[in-house]
Amino acid sequence: MRQLFPEPGIVDPLAAYLAADRPAGLDRPWVTVGMITTLDGATTTTSGTSGGLGGPADAQLLRAVRGIADAVIVGARTVTAEDYGPLRHRDDIRQARAAAGRSTEQPRLVIVSGSLDIDPGARVFADAPVRPLVCTTARATPEAVAAVGEVAEVFQSASDRVDLHAVLTRLRHDGASVVVSEGGPTLNGALADAGVVDEWCVTVAPLVAGGASHRIVHGAEARTDELELASLLTEDGLVFGRWTRPARG
Repeated sequence: MRQLFPEPGIVDPLAAYLAADRPAGLDRPWVTVGMITTLDGATTTTSGTSGGLGGPADAQLLRAVRGIADAVIVGARTVTAEDYGPLRHRDDIRQARAAAGRSTEQPRLVIVSGSLDIDPGARVFADAPVRPLVCTTARATPEAVAAVGEVAEVFQSASDRVDLHAVLTRLRHDGASVVVSEGGPTLNGALADAGVVDEWCVTVAPLVAGGASHRIVHGAEARTDELELASLLTEDGLVFGRWTRPARG
């Protein structure tokens, strides 16, 4: 893949992304959002999924972004719409992580569902190498908690909103250094409002979609968060940008 910034050249995106410094805090992991958008800001096609926006190059970049993750956090509606399967790092990714000094343990999938409206029989739970963590709220019924608890660990907040700070603290306590959010936009909005996003990995597809698709962040309070460009890659007409919070000094 061709790198435009910081140094022009040909790079392996997985190796390049694993080499980047992502310092975890004492109380929470580093949080990266990985998403794709069109030129006009759409995050899904008319079918309601993001799969038609990318192609082989975006799939390669998605593997690289997932490759940095000790845990992947995602909204239940995205899990259902995109028909997620069990989350696991392939052998080549685990080898690359080992070469970069990262853990070779399989990542944990963290699913956020305010009402726990998720099918315990969904394939995302089948043969998962690490038991998923499903995070919900006081709105979830005891019956739903019991049903999902058969296939996953349930983390229930006491209020009517998922306590993302508590979830991230829990993941850090369990050893996660980097958490990747794959959305959807509502979850990204909640993470932005919580002030915990350290990095944005955004694919820009050379498409104009129109329609009423949400932006990468939906439902968040108005904000002006300044970020620094860390790298810029391109392949097959797509542009892959990586932006991080300015270093705190």
